Amino acid sequence: MPGWTGRKFKMTDKKHKNIFVEGAISQGKIAESIEKHSSMHGIGAHSIFLGQVRADEHENGVVEAIEYSCYREMADNVIHAIREETFSKFNLSCMHIYHSLGRVRTGEISLFIFTSSKNRAAAIEACAYLVEEIKRKVPVWGKEILSNQTHTWKNNNQR
Repeated sequence: MPGWTGRKFKMTDKKHKNIFVEGAISQGKIAESIEKHSSMHGIGAHSIFLGQVRADEHENGVVEAIEYSCYREMADNVIHAIREETFSKFNLSCMHIYHSLGRVRTGEISLFIFTSSKNRAAAIEACAYLVEEIKRKVPVWGKEILSNQTHTWKNNNQR
């Protein structure tokens, strides 16, 4: 897909960032991402989104975990395109995105988005934009594991 040109962005030949993490996203990974940019004097704002697995109730039980899966190559390409489009649309200094694969228990973090910019509006707007684009476009499926050990498929269109 390198060299493919979309409406507002161009995918390049540069290496894709490693977005996917096996299991829950650790506090250490979150802190490390934030720390990398806290001493940069040209950045005036950071915005953070933490997507946490919640214990939704279903008729057959309560969610105990979500098991995330994807077709990796396709998901990498879609996320890379979203990153490129976001950088071209907003005046960002940096961005970090991590999404879990595998089993993540309730209360644990499964999606981490961090944006930095000179001004707060760009950081906040880009972070919100990324959440919506990732949930809408990236082919990641979540199988909710219920307390009675049955499962149901997660609906990513819920806000």
